[in-house]
Amino acid sequence: MKEVKTFQQMYRDGHVNRREFLAAMGALGITATTAGSLLTSASALAGTPTRGGSVIWAANIHGPDDTLDPILGTSTIDYTRANTMYNGLIQVWDDMSLHPELAEEWSTNSNATEWTFKIRKGVSFHNGGELTAADVVYSMNRHIADGSPSSIKSYFTSVIEWKAVDKYTVKLSLSSPDSDVAYKLTVPQAKIIKKNSMDKWGAGTGPYTLDSFQAGVKSVHSRNNNYWRDTGQWLDGIELTAITDPSARANALMAGSVDMVILPPNNVLKRIEATGKHTVLSTPAGLYGGICCLKNTEPGSNHDLVQGLRYIQDRERIVRKFLKGQGTVGNDHPINVAYGADHCHELPQIPYDPDKAKYHLNKSGYSEAELYVAPVIGFIEDACLLMQANLKKIGFNLKLKRVPTDGYWGAVWMKEPLNVVTWNMRPTANAMMAIQFGPNGNWNDTYWNSDRMGMLLKDSLAETDPGKRHEMHCEMQKLVSTESGIIIPAHTNIMDAHDSSVQGFSNCPLGQFGGNGWAEHIWKSA
Repeated sequence: MKEVKTFQQMYRDGHVNRREFLAAMGALGITATTAGSLLTSASALAGTPTRGGSVIWAANIHGPDDTLDPILGTSTIDYTRANTMYNGLIQVWDDMSLHPELAEEWSTNSNATEWTFKIRKGVSFHNGGELTAADVVYSMNRHIADGSPSSIKSYFTSVIEWKAVDKYTVKLSLSSPDSDVAYKLTVPQAKIIKKNSMDKWGAGTGPYTLDSFQAGVKSVHSRNNNYWRDTGQWLDGIELTAITDPSARANALMAGSVDMVILPPNNVLKRIEATGKHTVLSTPAGLYGGICCLKNTEPGSNHDLVQGLRYIQDRERIVRKFLKGQGTVGNDHPINVAYGADHCHELPQIPYDPDKAKYHLNKSGYSEAELYVAPVIGFIEDACLLMQANLKKIGFNLKLKRVPTDGYWGAVWMKEPLNVVTWNMRPTANAMMAIQFGPNGNWNDTYWNSDRMGMLLKDSLAETDPGKRHEMHCEMQKLVSTESGIIIPAHTNIMDAHDSSVQGFSNCPLGQFGGNGWAEHIWKSA
């Protein structure tokens, strides 16, 4: 919320004290734990940075590949590496506001079908050579080329062409309006690389260069001493390492073998804080864990079975018991309150109703099913065990096939009829739904298709009336929650934890998808 960011800045500037800050957070309905995290974050940013030292940051590997190429990114470690090595045209900050990056400025015509970008002069690639419009055109055309492997190609289905007007000006022409273009260009996959660069080691312009890379293990980076802007770059080096299991990441942090971790399990947060040496950050977000019922095969294609699984979700208990209050109840579509005006608050909440669940499951003809479960996000295993227990009470046998996260995304997700999933938040509601539920969605993980959904996704980008746009988004969220195969019992806050010696770090609703690129700004105290 903007109010939170305002009070954090006021605290950093000395305009409010600790008591006044906590009182303000309480008035905004923010829990004491979260308020403390926000205060700690503000305090860290208020310190005096010092140069030197290095940090080890640990995350999961979300996809089958671990890559240096930004357009292939599928996991948090990929996105963070992209933010470390590369820059994009536009940057989104922690308060979700847009700011210039490699594009000094940008503009669009009245109906958002033409966009013009003025490219920053004097920016050098790690392996030499100046950034020009030709590099931008090359980078963006990779997303729309025939057979493109881009994980966000569905963002750019309306692109006619990217064109270099002169050495430092690029024009984008679209076949239909897209008011979300600027936000789409902030994602890690849209980073700019050097033209015709096959070797990605030196193809970026970012704050840190690459020293070594072991796919699936780690990458090591050093400060780019020729960086084009002065944002601090306080650290001598950064190591990005993969620790797939959330509990293992938390244990590594408490043992001192890593300095920063993403998404520690909620049940260990108090233990982390109790060390007195670590800080937990919590930010409300659209991040979620869910269940995918594949609509192209049984039993996921059975509408009543999916409805039965919807009504058996004890959502409030999941948030209270497993998320420890650090999240919000889900409504079987990805757009929660973190998306602001595009969230359909008037859509009725799907209740926990065992009687309705039993009715639909009996109607489905199924008395049992098998669900593949991996710890893809901290609470999902517990949520599935709770679902299993509640289904047993109404005579349905849900078998849980528990598998490790390693290899899960390549061997199970989008393959087994019933499986679990986690998704981070995208910069706009349209982008989130397009990539997962659009006709050309890259990761349509329930194989649900709807012509009406495709039409709404397209038309909402051109709608300038806030009320009409909201109506469109409500219809899309209703379609997903009633017709698709996704079940989303809960959204969890973006949770990060770090050694208290690491300062200047904050998080935003987008997690590692956005924010003010923490790699440039964090520092380590002695």
